[in-house]
Amino acid sequence: MILFRYLLLAFLSITLLGCGPVKDLTDQIQERFVGQDPIDPPASLKEFKAKLNPKILWSAKLEGTESFEFYPGIIGEEAYAASSDGSLAKFDLKSGKSIWKINTGEKLSGGVGVGVNEITVGTPTGLLIAYDLSGKLLWKTRLSSQILSAPTIHEGLVIVRTSDNLIHGVNVKDGLKKWTFSRVGPPLSLRSSVGVVASDGVIYAGFPGGKLAAIREDNGSLLWEINVAQPKGVTEIERASDVTSSPVIDGLNIYTVAYQGKISAVDRVNARTLWSRDISSYTGLNIDGARIYLSHTGGAVYSLAIESGKTYWRQGELLNRKLTTPLGMGDYLAVGDLEGYIHILDKETGAFLGRIQLDEEPVMRRLVEFETGKFLAQTRNGAIYAISIQ
Repeated sequence: MILFRYLLLAFLSITLLGCGPVKDLTDQIQERFVGQDPIDPPASLKEFKAKLNPKILWSAKLEGTESFEFYPGIIGEEAYAASSDGSLAKFDLKSGKSIWKINTGEKLSGGVGVGVNEITVGTPTGLLIAYDLSGKLLWKTRLSSQILSAPTIHEGLVIVRTSDNLIHGVNVKDGLKKWTFSRVGPPLSLRSSVGVVASDGVIYAGFPGGKLAAIREDNGSLLWEINVAQPKGVTEIERASDVTSSPVIDGLNIYTVAYQGKISAVDRVNARTLWSRDISSYTGLNIDGARIYLSHTGGAVYSLAIESGKTYWRQGELLNRKLTTPLGMGDYLAVGDLEGYIHILDKETGAFLGRIQLDEEPVMRRLVEFETGKFLAQTRNGAIYAISIQ
């Protein structure tokens, strides 16, 4: 079970895109990850003197045990959440009261994408589904393959990434597909729930092989593409250097990080790398003020200078705990782990300030702030939690 969970969370299963025999790949995985029991067990949590006592304000339970990533979406004073069994629900953010809950009639694998008047979810069969804010079905559209990330709704488009690394632009009003962007990738890539970001008429997306691309939002054509990580190693597994988390925009720059690769700052206008350094992350980074906060693949949390990538601090006591993307709030930083814990760190020093366990399931990779010091977290079994760190 430990081995299964490790492979599931670290790799989210590996997608073959036309490389050699499957048995060869299986042998490589076994040689690399099997052979000791347990494999890279999570670090034991150390006691500390808590200065903060995070509290669960409310919780709700949706069903779901599949290995898909979900996180709540927020519109105004309501939260929308989905789970793999097909549940889609709306909650009052302050009280947690369920406003409505429906079953979509489909197994779900990605969501929730939120717009002004629409919410969207995706299925393992590539079905993109849109609802209005009352839970009424608006439309369904079939895309090329499974949808593993929350769709992005921006400027009248639903921008959807499918597991075959295609990006689709779909009209938010009627579900008609306007364009599809594709590129040739490496023979082996990690299957992940990486999404896209959009700003100023441009969509930014990371790809297998350490590529970052800028795509025109109106027609899906490529503006530029650069390398933000260089694959290394002998075997295909060792050379996997995929951008498995969404890029983050800050002003005229965009920041991205790759699994087994680099973190990079890129000038959005000139497509020029401003700085980069060797740090690997599967779940990604967050920017708050003049600092970047990052969960390393191995479990350390970093605070970096946004202008140079210089390390301010490194918190190394959460190794192998499969951390979420850090969330910065005021003076604090929140990060979840594979055993359902939320850890609160001091943003200036990285010291532990508080801790709370939601349940025993992994916390999904993205925490969603809804008020200062308050955020939502979703765990692997479909549970939704509103947490306050005040």
